[in-house]
Amino acid sequence: MAVSRALLVIAHGSRDPRHAATVHALTGRVRALRPGLRVETAFLDFNTPTVGQALSSLYLSGVREVVALPLLLTRAFHAKSDIPAALAESTSRLPGLSVRVADVLGPSPLLLTALERRLAEAGLTPADRAGTAVVLASAGSTDPEAIAVIAETAREWRRTGWCAVRPAFASAALPRTEDAVRALRAEGFARVAVAPYVIAPGRLPDRIAAGADAAGADVVADVLGAAPELARLLLRRFDAAATAPVRLPALTA
Repeated sequence: MAVSRALLVIAHGSRDPRHAATVHALTGRVRALRPGLRVETAFLDFNTPTVGQALSSLYLSGVREVVALPLLLTRAFHAKSDIPAALAESTSRLPGLSVRVADVLGPSPLLLTALERRLAEAGLTPADRAGTAVVLASAGSTDPEAIAVIAETAREWRRTGWCAVRPAFASAALPRTEDAVRALRAEGFARVAVAPYVIAPGRLPDRIAAGADAAGADVVADVLGAAPELARLLLRRFDAAATAPVRLPALTA
């Protein structure tokens, strides 16, 4: 019997094969948490299936209700423009298909827990918290709303006990990771860790790691990847969207 509702996770895509592999590992973890839910993946660029291809495949298999979930940490250009455009184009040619659009992943306490997990895996212990300054290194954006969310996330994380948490960006905004590390050193913090606030490997995460190494960061965590907290967060976003009115967000200029 065909499944009538599905979750479509929409990732950015990358030429780096580690990106798609990480996204698929994450969606696989989501399937394991919710065995009765059909979970598919689409990409905006570089990888397949595209959003249109994934929706067409779901439609041909009998699915008529889809929750589209942007695999993004902030509401920047891709969430406000690219994804709505791709969804609108597809729904216009698939009669009877309804699409609910879930919120982006951030901000969420689960993301902070995932960041903590990655720092612990990189060697930090709870006893290190009070003596460690952290650089929250994101991909970057020209969208002021997205930059503000990253800054607020850093402030919220600082309240959990780290002696400092500062935002940094791999592109489009300042400071860069290496500059944030050096600034914390100049302020007298003896131990500096870099926590990449990105989901999957690729060019910008590599830039974050290179900047951290160049500035002599003591600890460099891995990307968020298929952390169990992210899988749970995807299901939270799905559940919230599944009961919301059917609507596609308006395209922005």
